[in-house]
Amino acid sequence: MSAPDALLAADPVLTKVAGPGSPFEIGEREGLRQFVAAPPDLNLLIESARRFGTRTCVVDFDSAGTERRMSYDQVFAWRDQLVPILHIARGDRVAIAMRNRSEWLVAFLAVIKGGGVAVLVNSRGSGPELLAMLEDVDPAVVLADSERAAAIREAGFTGRVLDLTKPFDAEELARRAGNAAPDAGLAKATDPCAILFTSGTTGRVKGAVLSHRNVITGLMTTQMSGMIVLGNMAAQMGTTTEALIAQMPQQASLLVYPLFHISGLGSGFLSPFLGGGKVVIMRRWDAEEAARLIAAEQISMFSAVPTMLWDILHRARIDGTSLSSLRNIGCGGQALPVNLVEEVHALCPHAQIGTGYGMTECSGAIAQAVGPEFMARPAAAGRRLSMVDVRIEGPDGAILPPGETGEIVVRGAQVMLGYWNRPEETTAVLTPDGWLRTGDVGLVDEDGYVFIVDRKKDMVISGGENIYCAEVERVLGTIPGLTECAAFGLPDERLGERLVAVVIAPDIDEAGVIEWVASHLARYKAPTRVAVTTTPLPRNALGKVDKIALRKLWPTLSGEQ
Repeated sequence: MSAPDALLAADPVLTKVAGPGSPFEIGEREGLRQFVAAPPDLNLLIESARRFGTRTCVVDFDSAGTERRMSYDQVFAWRDQLVPILHIARGDRVAIAMRNRSEWLVAFLAVIKGGGVAVLVNSRGSGPELLAMLEDVDPAVVLADSERAAAIREAGFTGRVLDLTKPFDAEELARRAGNAAPDAGLAKATDPCAILFTSGTTGRVKGAVLSHRNVITGLMTTQMSGMIVLGNMAAQMGTTTEALIAQMPQQASLLVYPLFHISGLGSGFLSPFLGGGKVVIMRRWDAEEAARLIAAEQISMFSAVPTMLWDILHRARIDGTSLSSLRNIGCGGQALPVNLVEEVHALCPHAQIGTGYGMTECSGAIAQAVGPEFMARPAAAGRRLSMVDVRIEGPDGAILPPGETGEIVVRGAQVMLGYWNRPEETTAVLTPDGWLRTGDVGLVDEDGYVFIVDRKKDMVISGGENIYCAEVERVLGTIPGLTECAAFGLPDERLGERLVAVVIAPDIDEAGVIEWVASHLARYKAPTRVAVTTTPLPRNALGKVDKIALRKLWPTLSGEQ
């Protein structure tokens, strides 16, 4: 029995959704499970959304704060107008540096249509951080909003920049349309599609290169998981999946994840877009505004970090705003506290709660659990998804049995091509036969649930943002007079974790240290507290700062109890 056949035989629900002849039929190619009907080019999937025509596609606010609504027809018209202005060829890299807004969505669609590779720049970065990312990939053009365009120029970028928040001259549009680049044709499945930046233990950003097949597999896996959930719901209600879908109103999702994150790009934008959903974009997180939008726009899907879930539930308790439209509430990156799950159930009794575990290098989720599956193992990060192979390896590389703890290693058609211009770092995480070392320590139980125990990477997840301690420590090390420093995370009920630091620096105080980091990196990467000391930091036998000991010393060093 082949791997796909064995997989389907083990799960009758999956058999209905992914069996022979279905849109999600699973086959084996090049030793990997793949979707038989998947197109080679992401743009072919995008084009399929034209069928939604006059249906509302996006709701957001322009630079002046005015609400705007666009249909699928209007979004495609805007995209088609932008493509010739880009004047790019197959494989050209095009950077997108904007906050979450309609222009970002249109920019991405246009880059893919034009045959380019979308380089998703962290819009929250400082000017120098933005410049470092741009210089790394050498883009043919940068698509920006006014704020990012100014920051890039001030940092010294001399390449081509288009500010999409300013209207183009009609004559320029006509001239570009008449002198458009040749049609890019279809991409090959293994062609680069997007580059998303991530950090490692060195604290230096690197671009994960995702192919068209990677991104499409990630998206179709998410869609298939949704169909499985609907299939289970239909069975419980004594109806068919088709009948259930026909009765459902248009799905509406509230986009709060940054679009330069894989969660924002995939589950926040492309997945609802391809399903004909309405994407409602917030300019910035505000619990009161989020509650208003959920009620006004009848938001049915809301995926956020625990911090935001706590905020929205607290706001609903205070002002009585209805959250009754919510049908799917998701959370990823951090485990959901039991009391948060109970609060969600109390205020949103009809909503399915879910969680997931994934990473940029895997084009999205590796494990996921929704509804009853989630409630069966609420402490898990999710259940291994059918398109991904997951194994646990010991320190010696030996494959460990279910229930034993080691490094989580994964393989599948959604695993990245590698890191842009980083062959050594690529080799360090990707084996010759395609297994990706995640750097996360965990276990997989007998039922396929994945549990995260620890991270090999020295990283803090605060409010859903990844903060790499090595990056912060490198900036701390530039403070004049500083002799020692260490950054690490502490548990925080609201943020999940908060970043703190201990420094030996005689000529600067806590506020000065925080501002120093905030002025050199994105502000969210600055420590929330800093303990300035004259005592040498504890070190282990290898001479490295002992952060376990520092955490124990933190109450004494900081005065926090």
